Amino acid sequence: MSTESNPDPGVSGNRLESRVAVLTGASGGLGRATARALVAMGFKVALVARDAGRLDALVADLGSESALAVSADISVWTEIDNAMAFVAERWGRIDLVLANAGVAGTTSFVSDRGLHPSEWAGMVRTNVLGTALTARAAMPHLLMSSGQLILIGSVAGTITRPGSMYSVTKWAVAQLAESIRAETTNTDVRVCLLNPGVIDTDLLREDLRSQPSLAPDELARVLTHVIQQPYDVNEITIRPRGAAH
Repeated sequence: MSTESNPDPGVSGNRLESRVAVLTGASGGLGRATARALVAMGFKVALVARDAGRLDALVADLGSESALAVSADISVWTEIDNAMAFVAERWGRIDLVLANAGVAGTTSFVSDRGLHPSEWAGMVRTNVLGTALTARAAMPHLLMSSGQLILIGSVAGTITRPGSMYSVTKWAVAQLAESIRAETTNTDVRVCLLNPGVIDTDLLREDLRSQPSLAPDELARVLTHVIQQPYDVNEITIRPRGAAH
């Protein structure tokens, strides 16, 4: 793939010609749906996740002209920083970074339900530290391109869920988004937090399957709408119809 020669790609209709996006958590349901939507908009998309095999399968589906697999652990600074540098070197720029990677699990402070406390650190490392490191690694590139950073939070980060460390991590992501937005106010970088409700994916917990849920394609459409706006959309909360929370 060649490096882009035009530093300011034009917009043609609904296609954002030659723009470059980095998408973490790309091997999951929302990641896959968003990758397809971005390619349809004309983006070149770098797909970041730890599972190289699933990434390669998605690249084969999207086409190597438009998609690039980058295996990295977002919670390790050198890996995510090197991933951003690799994409910028390969395609000449980064215009959009979508921090989608995250893990979920049931926890309790009063019982043995769900994840053992020894496993909580992994959730915090991915959802909080990994998201923060992704944003930090992306920022030099986004400052150069007047780009956009989108963080995936959760409705769980806007309400109180009893005993939920996942909820705690998504509260942290919300504050992270606002902190980054405040620091980039005098730049052209746009920062958005998307708080989805329950998403219907293969990884959906059994206890949530009876609740109203959002299809990954529906959320991908919301993301593409946000990306195309000329103004700064800072936060969106989207729930499936009939959801109690």
